[in-house]
Amino acid sequence: METVILAVVIAVVVLGVLGGLVVGSRRKKSLPPPPPTVPDITAPPAEPHVGDEAETPRDEPRRTIEEVDLPDGGSTGTAVEEPPVVEVPELEIPEPTEGRLIRLRARLSRSQNALGKGLLTLLSREHLDEDTWEEIEDTLLTADVGVQPTQELVERLRERVKVLGTRTPEELRSLLREELLKLVGTDVDRTVKTEPEERKPGIVMVVGVNGTGKTTTTGKLARVLVADGRTVVLGAADTFRAAAADQLQTWGERVGAHTVRGPEAGDPASVAFDAVKEGKEMGVDVVLIDTAGRLHTKTGLMDELGKVKRVVEKHAPLDEVLLVLDATTGQNGLVQARVFAEVVNITGIVLTKLDGTAKGGIVVAVQRELGVPVKLIGLGEGADDLAPFEPEAFVDALIGD
Repeated sequence: METVILAVVIAVVVLGVLGGLVVGSRRKKSLPPPPPTVPDITAPPAEPHVGDEAETPRDEPRRTIEEVDLPDGGSTGTAVEEPPVVEVPELEIPEPTEGRLIRLRARLSRSQNALGKGLLTLLSREHLDEDTWEEIEDTLLTADVGVQPTQELVERLRERVKVLGTRTPEELRSLLREELLKLVGTDVDRTVKTEPEERKPGIVMVVGVNGTGKTTTTGKLARVLVADGRTVVLGAADTFRAAAADQLQTWGERVGAHTVRGPEAGDPASVAFDAVKEGKEMGVDVVLIDTAGRLHTKTGLMDELGKVKRVVEKHAPLDEVLLVLDATTGQNGLVQARVFAEVVNITGIVLTKLDGTAKGGIVVAVQRELGVPVKLIGLGEGADDLAPFEPEAFVDALIGD
C-alpha cells in the first residue's frame, strides 16, 4: 500500500515539472520587447486649408519675373485651339463663249472633214457621170444627212455644176460651202433663250436619254452662262440615277452656281419646283433644271417628264427645253427625238460627242426631223468644250482647208 502511494506521488511531481517547462518556453517565444523608456509621440498631419499646399513648403531657389521666359505675346494662359478653317473651292473662270467654236475648229475638222473632202474629190472629176452622182449621194447618206436633204443637195449641185462648166478647186469649194450652208441653215435664231423681258429668272429644262451626257451638258451650260456674265441656279431633278445630284453640284461649285437637290429617289417635279422658287428668291438670271434620263420606250417615265414640265410652269413658262442627243447614234437618235418632241415642246438641240465617230450630217437630219435648230454642240470631255453652234464655222470645218 505504501508503495502504491509513493508511486503516485512521484508521478504527480514529474508531471508538474514537465508542465512548468512547457509553459516557460512558450512565454519566452511570445514575450514582446520591453517598451522604450521615452515614448515617441507623432502628431497627426494637419489637413491643408484653402490656399495651403498639400505638403510642407520647402526652401527652393526662386526666380524673379524678369528671369522667367514668357511666351511670345506675353500670354500666360493655355493655348486655345482655333476652329478648323473650311476651304472654299476656288472659283474657275470659264473661257468666253464668243468665238469658242472657231477656237475648237481644228478639233472638229479632224473628225468631220471626211464629208467635205469626199465631196470635193468626187466633184473634181473631169466627167461627172451618173455613177459619180450616185457616189456623191452615198457619201451624204453615210454622213447621216438624211434621204430628203441628200436628194435636195444633189439636185442643186447638178444644176450649178452644169452652169459653172469648167471647175477649179476654188470654185468647187465655194460652191459646196454655199450649198452646205443652205442645208444647215443660216437664217435661224440659235441663241439659248435665258433672258425673258418681263421677269427673272429664265427657266431652261434639259432632257434626254441616259448616256447622252445630259447632266454633264447641264453643268457645261452653266459655265457658258457664267462666262457670259449670268448668275445661275441648278436644279438636280434627276433623282433616280445614283450620284447625279453630286455630279451636278460639283459642276455648280466650280463656277459659284447654287444647286437645289432633294432626297435620292424623291419626286423630280418637287425638286424642279423648289429650284425655280429659290432662283426667284435669290434673284438669279437663269435656272437650269437637269431631268432624269428617260428611256423613250417607257411611257410612264415620259409621263413623269411631262409632269415636271407642268409643275415648273406653275411658276412661269419654260423659256427653253433643250434635248441632248448623242451625235454618234446617228439616225437612231432621231427616234428618240420624235418621242421627246411629243411629250415636251423641244425648242433647241444639243449634240454631244461630235468630235468622235459622229458624222457631221446629223446636224442637218435632226433639224429637219424636229423643225428646231441645233443650238449647242459638244466637242470633247473638257469643261469648256461645249460651244454655241455657228453654221459658218461648222461648214468650214467640214470642208477643211
